Parts: sequence; structure tokens; C-alpha cells
Amino acid sequence: MKNKCVSIGGQALIEGIMMKAPTKTVMSVRLPDGSIDTEEVKETHLKDKYKFFGLPLIRGVVNLIESFTVGYKALMLSAEKSGFAEDEELDQKEQTTLMAIVGVLGTVLGVGLALLLFMYLPHLLFKLADKYLAGGAMSALNLKPLFEGIIKILIFIGYVASVSLMKDIKRVFMYHGAEHKTIFCFEAGEELTVENVKKFSRFHPRCGTSFLFLMLAVSILVTSLLAAVLPSFVIQTGYIWVPIKILLIPLCCGLGYELIKICGKYDNAITKIIAAPGLWIQRLTTKEPTDDMMEIAIASVKGALDIKDEPEAQAETETDEAAE
Repeated sequence: MKNKCVSIGGQALIEGIMMKAPTKTVMSVRLPDGSIDTEEVKETHLKDKYKFFGLPLIRGVVNLIESFTVGYKALMLSAEKSGFAEDEELDQKEQTTLMAIVGVLGTVLGVGLALLLFMYLPHLLFKLADKYLAGGAMSALNLKPLFEGIIKILIFIGYVASVSLMKDIKRVFMYHGAEHKTIFCFEAGEELTVENVKKFSRFHPRCGTSFLFLMLAVSILVTSLLAAVLPSFVIQTGYIWVPIKILLIPLCCGLGYELIKICGKYDNAITKIIAAPGLWIQRLTTKEPTDDMMEIAIASVKGALDIKDEPEAQAETETDEAAE
């Protein structure tokens, strides 16, 4: 019996996985002693309090913000639990403070890098290409949104391919693969065991990687259509065009979210075409997991859905004792 009616999603962490079910979010982490620690991650859902935030297009933006918030919280907690950030010369309080500082610096640097790579660099490359290769023809045809969009996708793919070569990131991507395989196993209605999880694909249409790619693809389509009806000087004037693109981000985010939900819900030729590029990019962001990683994913799914392990061994022991 398939379980697709129950929506569950996840996120790979440092030596762990977080799973989000309709009523609970849980993270499971491999501790330094080899045991698995599972705990609930508290979060607030605005759409449960205010119906407006659950409306189509609006819910995509809200979901993205909430996912980043709880995901960052779980990531920092997993680093602490797994011993990834431990320093024997620092006490617990100093380690927590250090992780907080590193987290803030990482966020600031990440935003700065994103602005450089996805805002300034595409703009610079367009100016150079238009001036030295096209002789101004690209500006005349209002091709700036299309050109910059393609450059952003290439930068995104290049960035993901580069970080996937890092040892620690590769392990996170292996946990990402374990997350997808386990969700597939659950959706197929099979028992959550390592042997069953192994049979399933690590490429899932309802993945955050696919969502980011769809956001970029939608932004290319929306801005290109807008450029076709706006005067050329609007597109070429940075202080006008940049604010327009920023205002379009929520719309592109909302459309991308709705498309990813459709691809996860329906399986037909159209959804396969829409999902195909995102699934291809998952070849970079997911890797085949080890058995112990799949154990983490299984523990997280069971924790999120309150699935209790059957006490078979205990039952057998009690039966034997009764027979004696």
C-alpha cells in the first residue's frame, strides 16, 4: 500500500538527516560513540496560524524562509552532536559561542558570495559579451534577462559540482541520497529496512535542488517575457531593472514551489519534462549512501511519523520464558 498521501520531506545534515512530516520535524544524528540520537526540532508554521500564508504562490515564499530557518538550526545542532566542531581545548560554552560566530560569518559571506555570483557577475559578463561579441545587438533585442539567466544556471551547476569534490560535503551529499531513497521506500509502502531502502533511487522530484533549479528557470521565463514588453532603456538601466528583478523573486519562488509540488504529485510526460533538469542536477547533489547512513534516514522517518519498532526480540524472549 503506497503512502504518497502522507507528505514527508527532509534535509541532509552533518552526519545526520532531518525529516519533516505533517505534524512533526525530527532529526537523527550519528554520535561520536556510534549510537543514533533522535530528537524533535521545534518550528512554527505561519500557514497554520494564518490562512493567507497557505495560499498558492504565497506559501512557496513562506515555506522557503521557514525551511532555511529550521534547516540552519538543525545543521548547527548536528555539527555539535556529531562532534564535527569539537575542540578539546575549548569547553562546551566556548564551542557553542564559536559555532554561533562561524554561523553568522558563514551567512554573511554566503549572502555576499551569492550577490557577487548571481547579480554582479552575470551583469558584467553580459556587458562584455554585448560590447565585444555582439556589437550591441543583444541590448537592442532585450536579451539581457535570457543571457543573465543562463549564466546563473551555469554558475549554479559549476558551484555545486565544485563543492561536491570536498570530502565533508560529499558525505552530506551521501546523506542526501539516503534521505531520498528512504522517502521513496516509505512512499512505496514497503517496510523501512536498509535492504528495502537500497532498492530505491536517490533522485527524487520533490527535492530542494530541483526547487532551486526551477526557481532559476522560472525567473528566466518571467524576466524574458517582461523584457519583451518593456522599453529597452528599462532593462539596460540598473537602478530600474535590479529593483524589478528583486520584486519578482517572491513570484518566481512561488511558481517554482507550485511546480515542484505538481511534479511530486503527478507522474506524466509533462511533469517528467519539468522535473528532468532538476533530477539531472541531483546527480551532483546526491551520492549513494552507506548502510549506516540509511539507518540514520530510517530512524529520522520513523521519528517524524511516530513509527514504533516492533519488539520482536523481546516478544520471543518472553515466549521462551513462558514456555520454560
